[in-house]
Amino acid sequence: MGDKPGKMARAKRPAVLLLALLMAALAACGDARQVKEDETVNQTRDTAAEPDARQMPDWAESAVMYEVNIRQYTKEGTFRAFADHLPRLKEMGVDILWFMPIHPISEKNRLGTLGSYYAVRNYKAVNPEFGTAEDFRELVNKAHDMGFKVILDWVANHTGWDNPWIDNTDWYTTDDSGRIVHPPGTNWQDVADLNYGNPDMRAAMIDAMKYWVEEFDVDGFRADYAGGVPTDFWETARAELETIKPVFMLAEDDAQISLLRRAFDANYGWELYHLMNGLARGQRKPEQVALYAKRLEKKYPAGTFPLHFTSNHDENSWTGTEYERLGGAVKAMAALTFTVPGMPLIYSGQEAGLNKRLQFFEKDEIPWDDLSLQSFYRDLIRLKHDNPALRNGAAGGAFQALEADDPNILAFARTKEDNTVLVVMNLSDGSVQGSVRTAMSAGTYRSFPQEDEIEIGDRLAVELDPWEYRIFVK
Repeated sequence: MGDKPGKMARAKRPAVLLLALLMAALAACGDARQVKEDETVNQTRDTAAEPDARQMPDWAESAVMYEVNIRQYTKEGTFRAFADHLPRLKEMGVDILWFMPIHPISEKNRLGTLGSYYAVRNYKAVNPEFGTAEDFRELVNKAHDMGFKVILDWVANHTGWDNPWIDNTDWYTTDDSGRIVHPPGTNWQDVADLNYGNPDMRAAMIDAMKYWVEEFDVDGFRADYAGGVPTDFWETARAELETIKPVFMLAEDDAQISLLRRAFDANYGWELYHLMNGLARGQRKPEQVALYAKRLEKKYPAGTFPLHFTSNHDENSWTGTEYERLGGAVKAMAALTFTVPGMPLIYSGQEAGLNKRLQFFEKDEIPWDDLSLQSFYRDLIRLKHDNPALRNGAAGGAFQALEADDPNILAFARTKEDNTVLVVMNLSDGSVQGSVRTAMSAGTYRSFPQEDEIEIGDRLAVELDPWEYRIFVK
């Protein structure tokens, strides 16, 4: 969800801020909030000791996700207009289409002219700005026929102030005077905080999620502010959805790993995102990327993984475009998101070199006149698809850091059976010359994407320009 004006970037909230949120909520909102947060804590403790229960669908193993911003995608800003881009995205190799919220946007307390997608007015309706329910059904059917999977952005922590649910005061968090409040610890004045101590509200929320799977055949959900909702709700929702079809679940969260045990397949890779921004500013070191990748093996429940990105809707609008944040490192960091363990994300317009902050509450069309980066992303997606070592979660190969004699070089290999992908990157704004100890990864490789054959022995000598990288495949 957007974080300005009057917004705070929820997904970037660290654990300390989450704790502060709990404390502020308890002080401000009385018994209803106490129930909500007590359940969150208790369920986190309970599920941490239980065996993993969710089963990621097979089609997600080598998938690449693409975030769709319908409002800004075309001049029309409609489902029908976006559908014209499906052949291009198919040719690029995209697997999963994640649609930002498609629901009607509340008018009460609306921000800007068009409001925030995350102020939901009706969970079972379509924003008329984008078209009709039938238009969306046709889009999903067309996407499925072309081989795409479709997931919806789901906002479960709060609703807009003119959502019909607002008449049920006990479905919402209230203060000591009985007034419904916005999410405690935030300044999100355009939304009202839901009370997960109310079983009727929980049932209605799950019913709404099932509606989109049953009636429109969507393939899963990206859960907005997943950590702001009790873990046991998500676990129940996942189990209910699985009675209809296998689904893929993505959590906008990186603080509550227990969400991945029984509810979600993936969460946000915020740590790598911030590492990449720091590397581009010369404030972080390549070795920290290797340490991060190794921590994933111990931190994440079996089969789960982070979603990695250099941009998304919040970061583009509020923090800056990838060109503002990464400068000359844009391509290197994109390649990194495709080769470290995890699923890569492409945001709307990145393949067109999007270099402007899209207005969040207004119409602000993406320019499509330059698709020079489309082949760059197509190559990275092909690399992902063609190499089992780069598959997501348990299906892929483990991360093996390789020793380099220059601290600005990041070198690693990933191997799955007889397939190895070897990556060497200069993660600095200066040229480097050195070598990498390849050890057990030695052999006959082909360079990517050129396909030139190369013999790699115990050491690989490299000369790399600023932010230059090389990828080898065997």
